[in-house]
Amino acid sequence: MDERPADPRVRAARTKRIRTRAALIAAADSAFSRRGWAATRIEDIADAAGVSPATAYNHFPTKHALLGAVYEPHVRGLVHQAEQDIAAGRPVVDALVDQVNALARLSWYHRGLTASFTAAVFDYTIRTGKAPDPDDEADPRILAPLNVPLLLLVQHGQATGELRSHPPANEISGIVVNLLLVRSINRKEEPPAVIADLMLTLLFGALRPELVVARDGDGSVWG
Repeated sequence: MDERPADPRVRAARTKRIRTRAALIAAADSAFSRRGWAATRIEDIADAAGVSPATAYNHFPTKHALLGAVYEPHVRGLVHQAEQDIAAGRPVVDALVDQVNALARLSWYHRGLTASFTAAVFDYTIRTGKAPDPDDEADPRILAPLNVPLLLLVQHGQATGELRSHPPANEISGIVVNLLLVRSINRKEEPPAVIADLMLTLLFGALRPELVVARDGDGSVWG
């Protein structure tokens, strides 16, 4: 086995690529948050990051892919939390309540970015006219799969019998997340607690209706 250190030129090139990618993501985060999806161009992001448009396109072939890379870290943390809750054997209802509240807060605190992400997702869906393809590396729905944390928890709850087996986990998780995305555009100033309550009512109305019935008219907080 060759134990010799890597060629310094190779290391330097790798470091430069990592730094350039980070600069593009930071510039894109700011641009998409302030200007929105339609008014943001990769050329402008490249200029803000101090690189050429050709370099930007070398890292991110489309605007959809760039926005997916910007949003992915937020989704990663939610997925990690869902996996931890499942591994710890936490009651799935409690885990889902926390997860939905976290999603609502994410959308609120990053309103501009979430609205841009929503526009990118809808634009890509219309362009392709099909469901997400796991092999499509330019699809923001794959790059930043916002429904996956709920999907994992619902699948787990259905397997343990804590939740009804119908509707399927992929369907209900997608419906709930789509509600959040739509309202990130047409209800930008809606407080997180309001959208979280709607999402949880929809989710448990399908999977644990007795919780919704017991809470009807009560006005109490979920959890």
